[in-house]
Amino acid sequence: MIKDSAAELFDGLAATYDGDDYHRIVAERLVDGVPVPAGAGTGSDGGPNTLLDRVLDIATGTGEAAFAAVRRLGARHVLAVDIAPGMIAEARAKASTRDPDRRIEWRVAPGVPAPVTPASVDLVLCASALHFLGTAALVDWRRVLRPGGRVAFTLPCASTFAASGAAAALLAPDLRPPATAGEAAASAATAGFTEVSVERLVVRAGGRARAVYVVHALAGPTPGPV
Repeated sequence: MIKDSAAELFDGLAATYDGDDYHRIVAERLVDGVPVPAGAGTGSDGGPNTLLDRVLDIATGTGEAAFAAVRRLGARHVLAVDIAPGMIAEARAKASTRDPDRRIEWRVAPGVPAPVTPASVDLVLCASALHFLGTAALVDWRRVLRPGGRVAFTLPCASTFAASGAAAALLAPDLRPPATAGEAAASAATAGFTEVSVERLVVRAGGRARAVYVVHALAGPTPGPV
């Protein structure tokens, strides 16, 4: 029922989701903060050439983080998933010009559990959605990341965040918007991630200012069964 409600809500937002630059700015800053893997260099086309074989973009929306992963990190394959078919349709429409090499696979799917096998992903991205997915998403990302893989996500800052109506009803009860950078970092550390870094980003778009915490962290070995 919750998944159906989320799909319906974000389907309704899809056509106007890119109405201002907020989501693009957040997604690009999220990707820009990812450390370039060892062995990176310049590809034959003059663009980045990294060792990021597989990137997973959770709740991709209209695809801004996925596009940034290809363009700014040189990711070889990105699986971009969203529960809303309308969002995926908008992303695919942009992909003809923004992903001409077709490195991105678009898929309508829930973010939790991610539709990938354990220890198969180098980088997990999640822009502007973790506060809907909750701590189960963080646990699942530990499952899908290879040892040494990285996670990058954002959380809205409590001081500027306001959700109402249908969106408020979908907020995860176990992961409220953090009030401080320390609280944002704790969300990753509690899930077992290490080398956590947090940046507070203020985005002025759509006639208002919104603050988000941009979090990057490292995945260690996946915990085995107790």
